[in-house]
Amino acid sequence: MLLKFFKYQGTGNDFILVNNMDGTYNGVSEDEKKFLCNRKFGIGSDGLIFLNASKNYDFLMDFSNPDGSKSFCGNGARCAVKFAGDMGLLSSHSVSFEAIDAVHSAQLCGSEVKLEMSAVDLPKQVGLADIDSLAFREGFFMDTGSPHLMISVNDLRELETNNLINIGRKIRYSRKYEADGVNVNLVFAHSSGELSIATYERGVENETLSCGTGATACALLHASKEMNSNGSIKLRTKGGLLQVSYESDGANKFTKVHLIGPAKFIYEGAVEI
Repeated sequence: MLLKFFKYQGTGNDFILVNNMDGTYNGVSEDEKKFLCNRKFGIGSDGLIFLNASKNYDFLMDFSNPDGSKSFCGNGARCAVKFAGDMGLLSSHSVSFEAIDAVHSAQLCGSEVKLEMSAVDLPKQVGLADIDSLAFREGFFMDTGSPHLMISVNDLRELETNNLINIGRKIRYSRKYEADGVNVNLVFAHSSGELSIATYERGVENETLSCGTGATACALLHASKEMNSNGSIKLRTKGGLLQVSYESDGANKFTKVHLIGPAKFIYEGAVEI
């Protein structure tokens, strides 16, 4: 089968997009999806997204990590919205679509996409003392459509790739998280209130230049520490700038959470699978 694909990236997080609204590619297997994401033998990406038809919404976003596992992906969702707009699948700049975690709404704002994330509980403090050879004794956990473990660092240099991968793998493959996996984020807070983050992603099993659900989790962690009921936080990822806006119900939940950032077309092609 010849599969037509499109490559997009959102702050360096790159994805293969496939228009499957007519069901042409319903028979693509999990092994074939892994092949497409493979950077040595396939196309290569941080994830694969099929846009499928939906009865009640503009489309259904079917996202797969490179290892075949499923989750919600914030940057991938923003790229999916931009792709749908570029393909002429939307009747307006506003869109609603199904995903693995919930129904999401989004707005096309030129080259940027404003994506509504799901409402989430406040982050929970977790102990890390039982993980061998890990210097950090505590972190914070939050599920923003994908599970994230966040650790605050005091030096921007700690976001360097080798350090991130070393810490990320120790946590992700620890007894506590090995079965289900977890994404690991190192977070540095600038005096200006902006955050710099670096993310080790499960499913990719490596650093990605950006992570939308991770950026959202880190922003909401910062908001909870500052006890802000609403606001907007800028995040510097290694692939570019993202912004997260939010409101809090004043008790134990963040509502009206939006992830905002660029989504860009890279190229299109076809591959035999």
